[in-house]
Amino acid sequence: GEEDGLPGRGLRVLDISYNVIRDMGPVSFCPNLQELYIAQNKIKSIKGLKQLKLLRKIDLGANRIRVMEEEELSGLVNLEELWLGKNKIEHIGGLSKLTKLRRLDVQSNRLTKIEHLEAQVNTLEELYLAHNAIDIEGGKCETGLALQFTQLNTVDLTRNRLTDTSPFAHLTSLSDLWISGNDIKTFDDVEHLRGLTELDAVYLEYNPVASEFEYRKKIAALVPSLTQIDANMIGGLAQHGYMSVGGGGGESLVERMRQMQDVAIRKAKLVETEGQEADAETFCFGPEMNGDKSDEKEVTDETDEQHASAETVEQPLTSETEEQKAVVKTEENE
Repeated sequence: GEEDGLPGRGLRVLDISYNVIRDMGPVSFCPNLQELYIAQNKIKSIKGLKQLKLLRKIDLGANRIRVMEEEELSGLVNLEELWLGKNKIEHIGGLSKLTKLRRLDVQSNRLTKIEHLEAQVNTLEELYLAHNAIDIEGGKCETGLALQFTQLNTVDLTRNRLTDTSPFAHLTSLSDLWISGNDIKTFDDVEHLRGLTELDAVYLEYNPVASEFEYRKKIAALVPSLTQIDANMIGGLAQHGYMSVGGGGGESLVERMRQMQDVAIRKAKLVETEGQEADAETFCFGPEMNGDKSDEKEVTDETDEQHASAETVEQPLTSETEEQKAVVKTEENE
């Protein structure tokens, strides 16, 4: 509602994505915004943000922005997520006051190095810089990844110009590293990951090293903490006979899912069969299987009774035979 001449004062979330907006300046009339989405427009410069001190998340992806304006961004002291993918940005900047930033996305831009992240060394958790032109030198800038980040768990440098993994060697908090589509050639180039004891998943596909003999086996041995290499799980479903989705062989996803279903059905039948066999053994050999002495005594007593009954039956049979013999003798005498 209108208050103090600002019609947008009551707005907390504003989404004006997928339009043809060229000037974002009017967002300054929404001082209480917490989330702002202006993706997929025609914006060339960042404007109207400096007074939005409550803003926690902003998405300016897929525009025509070239510069991360310090003057505009410095007022966003509570910002936690900044999404700037698919623009024309050449340098990371304007982040010196963003001391609460947790996620930064500048993928699909024109970056050649990672820099100016000093203010985020204790807060940054996820860094997305895929599809740029960052090489080893650009990945080792003193104000970039060379810093000792304490919370950084995910880094995406897919489709850049990396030739080894040295920029990540000291990032011990990493759990996910995505560096597919670079120019990493040998296992020695991956050796730098050995000390990352928290690393859970690594994507190295579409690097030359991924074509090497026993690639997955050697990477798994190099980093024992891994549970996933590319789209394939290590252990987990695989160790129980399931194929990982995304596994090789050129098979379609549908075929792999059918295989997984067949395995599941076979396992279910096996469990059912084993259960039936166990019931049969209990039924046939219950007393012996259970080792119950009282049951054994009952069986013994029952057997003794059967012997006694048999003896009782045999006695009349013997008498009857003697009577038959007497009749035969009488007939002979006659």
